[in-house]
Amino acid sequence: MRTSFTRKQIGLAVACALALGLASGAARAQATASGWLQDSSGNAITTGNGSCVHAGTPATPRSTPRCDPDYRPVAQSLPIAPPAQSTSMAPSQVLTFDADILFDNDKSTLRPSGRRTLDNFADRIRNINPETIMVVGHASRPGSERYNQRLSEERAESVKTYLMSTGIAPYRVKTSGRGETQPVTFAGECLNEMTAKAIACRQPDRRVDIELIGARIPR
Repeated sequence: MRTSFTRKQIGLAVACALALGLASGAARAQATASGWLQDSSGNAITTGNGSCVHAGTPATPRSTPRCDPDYRPVAQSLPIAPPAQSTSMAPSQVLTFDADILFDNDKSTLRPSGRRTLDNFADRIRNINPETIMVVGHASRPGSERYNQRLSEERAESVKTYLMSTGIAPYRVKTSGRGETQPVTFAGECLNEMTAKAIACRQPDRRVDIELIGARIPR
């Protein structure tokens, strides 16, 4: 006996089958924020023809990439990191020492007066704990540039060695020599000769600068 079904009956049967299939998986299905059903693994639940199944609430456009063809992800605002503290804001102080007090003329060995000067300096910074102590040697213009560069470096190293002997940690002390490249006197202000007057005129150029980085000596 052949049984015939109308188009309306076939549609009703398909709808019932879908309903039963969805009901059997109801315990494992959940609705997304837009109302599309998905399983416990987060996969969209679809019908036999690949259509997504909606829970019955209005859909939110662009909310699910699998179910919304025009899906566009919502841009997430990232937290703004606080600006990094600039090292240039660290306190610093430059002290200038007369090379004629620290050393004999044309020498890099500390004089007794130079050692006393550095002892006083070490006592003043003992409790402020600077991050870095930069020792920079300078020379006056007479003599070759190469010679003055070497002399300025040797004098800076002598100051570093003595500061370490007073108990200052070696890793805190850095040295540099600038030779005759950074004079204090103006060009033509002092004669480039070895008379007593010219030597005295160039005295400010013969110096050792000590920069404290990360601290200042209290007044």
